[in-house]
Amino acid sequence: MAKLYFKYGAMGSSKTAQALITKYNYEENGLKVWLIKPSADIRDGADILRSRIGLESKVEVVTPETDIYELFEKTRQGKCDVIIADECQFFTAPQIDQLRSVVNDYNIPALCFGLRTDFLCGLFEGSRRLMEVADTIQEIKTMCDCGAKATVNARVGADGRIITQGEQVMLGGNDSYIAMCHKCWIRGIREQRIIKLHGQN
Repeated sequence: MAKLYFKYGAMGSSKTAQALITKYNYEENGLKVWLIKPSADIRDGADILRSRIGLESKVEVVTPETDIYELFEKTRQGKCDVIIADECQFFTAPQIDQLRSVVNDYNIPALCFGLRTDFLCGLFEGSRRLMEVADTIQEIKTMCDCGAKATVNARVGADGRIITQGEQVMLGGNDSYIAMCHKCWIRGIREQRIIKLHGQN
């Protein structure tokens, strides 16, 4: 019986790398993969999925208006053994339900990789729905600089201080975000600490 999987982690936990490695492993065994991502993620180009360690692949982009179930039936039915979705936090709740329906009706597994929460520890729409309807939920762990498990995607401004207001979606990588444990995040906000982002000199 196929399942809907939600594999989540903080920034820098190698979610995209794991998605691409999973795609490679399926294809190495002769299985056909439908790799998708939401149109909100355009950091590496409209139809490219790229990890921080250099892995990349062509990907089909899904807009918020796209019905994933209909798209599957029109273009992938009989041509797909597994669905892999990256940055799934940016899908709408109905799109997660559409993925759920593909899993149910066609016995096709769907593996969704993404963030659970935003820079203020609030759930994204897609992640919330996955937490509600996924069969399997798995955390991909990464570490805070203090050595504790990171759970917060801290957004850092040009002045090096943690940002605590703004739009939920602001694309960025090591230039704008750092994964932190909740304790270090709160301390950084209270003490107005200057945060050194990874990759900075």
